Amino acid sequence: MRGTRRTRLCLAGVMAASTLIATPAARAAERTDGHLTDLVNPFIGSQNEGNTFPGAAVPFGMVQLSPDTGHSTGYDYAQNRVRGFSLVHLSGVGCHIGGDLPVLPTTGDVTQTDYARYAAAFSHDDEEASPGYYRVGLDSGIRAELTATARTGVQRYTFPATDRANVLLNAAQSLHKPVSSTVRILDDRTVRTEITGHGFCRDTGPYTVHTVTRFSRPFTAYGTWNGGTVTPGARSGSGGAYVRFDTTRDRTVEATTALSYVDARGAAANLRAEGGRSFDAVRHRAREEWERRLAAVRVRGGTPTLRRAFYSSLYRAHLAPNIGSDADGRYLGWDRRTHRARGFTYYQNWSLWDTYRTQAQLLALLAPREARDMARSVVAVDEDGGWLPKWGYGPVETNIMSGDPVTPFLTTAYRMGLLEGFEERAYRALRKNADGVPPAAYPGVGREANAEYIANGFAPYVKGRPYAKMGDSDYHHGASVTLEYALADGMLAQMARGLGHRADAARYAARSRNYRNIFDPATGFFRARDTSGAFTGSPDPARGTGFHEGTAWQYQWLVPQDVPGMVGLIGGTRAANARLDAFFAYDRLLADPEGTAREVWVHGDPYAYYNAAVYNPMNEPDLIAPYTYLSTGQPWKTTDVVHAALGLFTDSPAGMTGNDDLGTMSAWHVLSSIGLFPVQPGYDTWGLTTPVFDRVDLALDRRYWPAGRLTITAPGTSDTDRYVQSVHTDGRPHGRTYLTTGALRSVRSLAFTVGPRPSGWGTSPEAAPPVLR
Repeated sequence: MRGTRRTRLCLAGVMAASTLIATPAARAAERTDGHLTDLVNPFIGSQNEGNTFPGAAVPFGMVQLSPDTGHSTGYDYAQNRVRGFSLVHLSGVGCHIGGDLPVLPTTGDVTQTDYARYAAAFSHDDEEASPGYYRVGLDSGIRAELTATARTGVQRYTFPATDRANVLLNAAQSLHKPVSSTVRILDDRTVRTEITGHGFCRDTGPYTVHTVTRFSRPFTAYGTWNGGTVTPGARSGSGGAYVRFDTTRDRTVEATTALSYVDARGAAANLRAEGGRSFDAVRHRAREEWERRLAAVRVRGGTPTLRRAFYSSLYRAHLAPNIGSDADGRYLGWDRRTHRARGFTYYQNWSLWDTYRTQAQLLALLAPREARDMARSVVAVDEDGGWLPKWGYGPVETNIMSGDPVTPFLTTAYRMGLLEGFEERAYRALRKNADGVPPAAYPGVGREANAEYIANGFAPYVKGRPYAKMGDSDYHHGASVTLEYALADGMLAQMARGLGHRADAARYAARSRNYRNIFDPATGFFRARDTSGAFTGSPDPARGTGFHEGTAWQYQWLVPQDVPGMVGLIGGTRAANARLDAFFAYDRLLADPEGTAREVWVHGDPYAYYNAAVYNPMNEPDLIAPYTYLSTGQPWKTTDVVHAALGLFTDSPAGMTGNDDLGTMSAWHVLSSIGLFPVQPGYDTWGLTTPVFDRVDLALDRRYWPAGRLTITAPGTSDTDRYVQSVHTDGRPHGRTYLTTGALRSVRSLAFTVGPRPSGWGTSPEAAPPVLR
């Protein structure tokens, strides 16, 4: 029901922030003293297709040792049988990958080789997890504990008193589709495996992992299996191996498993470099590593639930990308040859369609040294294999998702100063990617529809076109691909200009306006066009024809390089704001923020990307959409929408919406909570909105952030006082709705003054984020 403007503004102050922001009394009583790792709940997102994992890992570790319960991506909180504790998991992916070498302790005779049949039941009442540690009691009476280093997973099993305590190492089963496996018992403490598989959303190219497991004491018996046939005493097999211990006196067995994507020698070297320590010593060090990482952000205020959800997201945002090089620097390149990273750590696993929007910027802010090595690694993919990646798993291109996500990922690194010393190398790779298409012999599709896009100004939608290669096809998503290519061109134009390539800059800037070529004046929305140039598919913007995981309603805001141009197509600022209000169900949002977020925005299945005319906070295309109001003169509405969406993050297993996508959604949560958000992914524009904490202290690397710290304050922020009245940087008034990276480098304090009603702050046209020309 509509009321007066005064009533609307008062209602706008009573938002879902009651679930986000504590009262002053509660803030005074609650502190973040003690271990920040105690605030992290690794089970968040393990239910309702968040696809996170609760197991043990260190920041960006090669190994993520975690239980598998039968879900396609590893662990599902709703399931209660553990098939094994395996080495490799990706946080929040939506398709099967990893799960290599599930290991499970058992007792008695070994009669089953299918891990779905010998799986052990457990109860959540006897299960716990914290950063770098996982523990569960199995119904067999065995207690399993996990911890990790960068390249090893360490297990400790406490058995009942028995002379038949077994550890099963299943080389032939995993989350991915197996191709081949071998297992060999080397001596009375050591087992080696080689596992080849392929998978992800489609059967992409094979990859191989090599492992070596060293036990803390000799086993009393062993055997291997091929298929369903178990052979006691055999030293080699293709399926798996079991080793046996007598635990009638000493009930504890420890094992360290090292992983390498290069070869068996690499796994052995990683074991020598990182193994040899006790379980408790490894666990303590892993906790210290996480404590240091989390301590980069100190928050004050907020409820315990808010802080736990926040630090859990900060934790997940540091799980990937993952170290890909061995302790000696060797790694397997995309040419399937061994290379050596000199002067940097090589990283892999690139969910770029997701991470370029949020996580790349968060890591550039909080972990710039690692982010620099990540950018160098992406350039190395091109230099080793010939082209930049799209969605890379290990040394394999999966071609999952569409568009050109690698460009804004690397231009973000450039704008953040992370490419210093190899800017031109990165630029050459980006230019080749932006202007060409990989050859048929190369496994990656790159910008698959580039020829048509460059010639005609749009990527065509070709219904039913056969896949040229494994993965997704840009031709199946021509409308959204046009928007993604244009966004990438806009960001590359800025990099070209900064490096002095003026002709390239002009050319890419012109191409960044290609989004206009798919705007249909008859519907007032973007639409797919076929190869002849005719608009095609349903004219209903709530249908998903030609849009990848979304609709025209959701993709209409994905023009961060030129929001005013997009607004002009819609019909001007007033029309754009009316459409934004409809998109966010804004009137209902004011009256019932939590209900709107959970019943209107989140419409059922986490994978329900299509056939919707409303905001979808579960998926990447809409991540920057709430910040569009910063460009349309109504920044207080960004606060309303963002804070309601933040309420979807809780500290329960179902406490996030949709896939986390290697930390993408977690990074959105962190950045939006502190009031800084990358509204132009690929450039260095940080949109401003009210933080949900009274104070946030960021400890920054002085090499990249000379001030060394940034303090963000919003004293008194609450469910009633949440609207920006003014902003000051180092005590000076700041009237714009954004800051640049350059400004952030010199600023020590960012102070928000908040109140119960919207103000005039940030409402002038001059306050809006810039247009990239």
